[in-house]
Amino acid sequence: MNISCKKRDWVIQACFGVLVCGLMGVAARVSAQAPAPADGRAVSVAASTTQGADWVANEKLRKQVKAALHADPYFYDRHVTVAIENGDVVLRGFVFSDWDLRHALSIARKAAGDKTVVDNLSIKLGGR
Repeated sequence: MNISCKKRDWVIQACFGVLVCGLMGVAARVSAQAPAPADGRAVSVAASTTQGADWVANEKLRKQVKAALHADPYFYDRHVTVAIENGDVVLRGFVFSDWDLRHALSIARKAAGDKTVVDNLSIKLGGR
């Protein structure tokens, strides 16, 4: 066996090793996420579908609140971010006055419906 064949075989074995290690890591993460009951496939599909539906609903709510803040002609929303954490709407960033803070919370509460709105906004007087 010459040097080029040895290099080729080494490269193939290294790629195979990386592939196997990657698959083992994926399998370990999947098994760590949820214990497998008698019919593990049906439950894991149902769980991932529920998680996906929650994520879609949270993203829709986040975009809805963000759009409401942006659409208001009296509120400058550039420094405010919207996140969904544990089903609650969280506003972060800063506003320029107490009125802006109260107005942002009011807009977010209307857009969020029955969800709780958490205020993590700070006030920067004078906009500096």
